[in-house]
Formats: sequence, C-alpha cells, structure tokens
Amino acid sequence: MKITKLNKLSLFVSGIALSVVINVAQAADTIKVGVLHSLSGTMAISETTLKDTMVMLVEEQNKKGGVLGKKLEAVVVDPASNWPLFAEKARELIQKEKVAVTFGCWTSVSRKSVLPVFEELNGLLFYPVQYEGEESSKNVFYTGAAPNQQAIPAVDYLMNEIGVKRWVLAGTDYVYPRTTNKILEAYLKAKGVKSKDIMINYTPFGHSDWQSIVADIKKFGSKGKKTAVVSTINGDANVPFYKELGNQGISAEDIPVVAFSVGEEELSGIDTKPLVGHLAAWNYFMSVENKDNAAFIKSWKKFTKNDKRVTNDPMEAHVIGFKMWVKAVEKAGTTDTDAVAKAMIGLEVPNMTGGIAKMLPNHHLTKPVLIGEIQENGQFDVVWQTDGTVPGDAWSDFLPGSKDVVSDWPKLNCGNYNTKTKKCSGQNY
Repeated sequence: MKITKLNKLSLFVSGIALSVVINVAQAADTIKVGVLHSLSGTMAISETTLKDTMVMLVEEQNKKGGVLGKKLEAVVVDPASNWPLFAEKARELIQKEKVAVTFGCWTSVSRKSVLPVFEELNGLLFYPVQYEGEESSKNVFYTGAAPNQQAIPAVDYLMNEIGVKRWVLAGTDYVYPRTTNKILEAYLKAKGVKSKDIMINYTPFGHSDWQSIVADIKKFGSKGKKTAVVSTINGDANVPFYKELGNQGISAEDIPVVAFSVGEEELSGIDTKPLVGHLAAWNYFMSVENKDNAAFIKSWKKFTKNDKRVTNDPMEAHVIGFKMWVKAVEKAGTTDTDAVAKAMIGLEVPNMTGGIAKMLPNHHLTKPVLIGEIQENGQFDVVWQTDGTVPGDAWSDFLPGSKDVVSDWPKLNCGNYNTKTKKCSGQNY
C-alpha cells in the first residue's frame, strides 16, 4: 500500500490521540494527593519539612501497594508564604489537578484563605498545625492542637509549676495569635490576673528588629513578680527574637518563654546556647522514647539521606492525618469527599508518644500535651505532660460567643451548633 502524505498525517494525528488516551488512562490509575506548603518566603523555615514529610508518606504507601489498588501521586505546589496565593493554589489542586485530598497550610491566615475554596469545591483538607480554634468545617480535619491542647495547659504549667504572676503575650500579627491571646487573656483574668499584669504585643511576619520590644519585656518583668512570655511568634521572626533575648541577657531563669510555634526544625537553624531552659508546648517531641517514634525517625533520616534532619510536632500530625485518610478511603471504598469525611469519624491510629489518636465528631483529634525544655543540642527535655490524651475542643469555653457552641458532624450535621438557640449557623453535610 502506498503511504501518501495525507496517510502519514492521519497516522501521526491518530498516534497523538492514542497517546492522549493512554495518558488519561494512566492518570486515572493514580490517586492524587495535594501538598500545599510554602517552599519559599517567611514560612518556608517551617513548611518545607512538611512537604518532604508528605512526599515520604506517599512513597511509603506506594511501597505497600497504594490505596484501593492504585498508586498515590503527590502533587506539590508552592504558595510562597503568600496568603491569597494559597487560595489560588488550592483551587488549582482541586479543579485542575483533581486531587482527592490536600495536606497543607501552616498559618491560620493561610487556612482561612483556602477554606472557602475547599467548601465551594467540596475538597478535603488536612491541617497539621496548632491553631486558635473557633472553627469546624466539614471539609477540614484539624490534626494539630486546639487551644485546650496546647495554650491553656502551657499557661497552667507556668502558673502552677513556676509561679508566674505577670504575662507577656507576644505574637505575630494575624488571626492565630490574636484569637489565641484573646482566649488566654480571658482565661488569665478568670484566674484572677489583673489587666496591669498582662502585656500584649504583635509584630508583622518576618519581623527582625526586636531590640526595643525585648527591652520592654525586660522592663515589664522587673516589677518584682515572676514574669513569662507566651509566644505565638511564627516563622523566621523567631530567630532574631531569641537572639535578642540572649543579647539583652534574658535567661530562662529570669523570664521563661514558652513557645507554641518553635520546634526542632526552627531550632536547627540557630545557636541554641542562649535558649537553654526556655520552653515549648507541643503534642510531640523528637526526644520522646517510643518504638513508633524511633521507627519514624529512622525512616525520615533514610528518606532525607541526612542524619542531621530532625522531626517535629506538625510532622507527626501529618503522619496521623495521612494514616487516617488511608484507613478512611479503604473503609469507604472510594475517595469521594463526603464518604471519606464520614468514614474518618472514630478512626484511631497510634500517635508517636505512646498513645492513641482518635478522630472526634468535631473533626479534631485526641492528643497528649507535653511541655519541653530547650537543650543545647536543639532537642527538648520533656518536663511535664498530661496523664493521657486530651480531646480537641473546636470552640473555646472562655469566649462569650463560643462557650455555648458545639461541633458534632455525625449527630448534629453541624460544626457550630448553638446549644441555647438550638440553631446551626454554618454549613451542613
């Protein structure tokens, strides 16, 4: 048969069409997992490690055979510490990439930015970082700590164990620190602390000039009452903050700092000698001696090919969330958002501190609370912890507009049900 130019063109076009069909078929054979973490900008110091964690978890699950007989595919995007860009990237993951689930965000402002997108497009987000509460969405699972699982216990520790009488609430200027400090201020006043013994200060993301602020903290702490700093400072601003504490000779014995956003990853980039004795409140520390933790640390160092890489609390939250998502998909037999969300409730997986993480009806976890003291090697020595796990509370008992609100998706079909008005003011399943 004589092959004409027209025949050649026809064969060429057919080949392209066949290639497209094959590519589409191959794409359908994978389940896409969105990874929405800043790899540049002020939050990269904290979030890059979470991206690496998700890539490792996907690879490990694929070695086990994937999920529902399909391989997982990590789709990584960089919202670059730009809050509006988080929303754009979330929409891209759900609409363009067709991800079945997304693991991501660090700051609450980034989560607030993407929340309308996940609710509009009915996507599924696992959020791994401690936050201010006052939220429960059917499209989000909050695997980090609520205030009653970190901030409140930390204040109780400082008050009861160290005898703190004056309080500096220092935070980055956005929703998480402001709402958390609003809760803490109300809590402290309910405990009898006077307004004059509470100092509140906010600084922008990436703030670097701490000289005058630290001087003010030093002056505030020189009134003869034991003073502590409760820090909700986020991202790379922590580096100059702690450095300035050292420059002005403020030790942990003088004015202890308890941080909610400083873990092993943040400490790995700074000289920890001036920080020894300062504190952090988390639900996991790398230093915890536990079989599951030891296995995870070994896998992490093998994956990164770097024996100096550390683990931290939000990484553990991603591990727990990912394992629960896999179990929920297998239980539901589908990656459909609504089916998976319902299958998530009540699931249990081991945490890495020796207990069990359980997903509650309000889309929060049960978690232990640990207070760690910074050591010279950048690790934490656990100085206090709860006897067991604490159920995450989506709505604070210390804010007037929240104490009557509950979240229970299976029974009430609502994330913010007012027990007095008997009304749900949010979304439903």
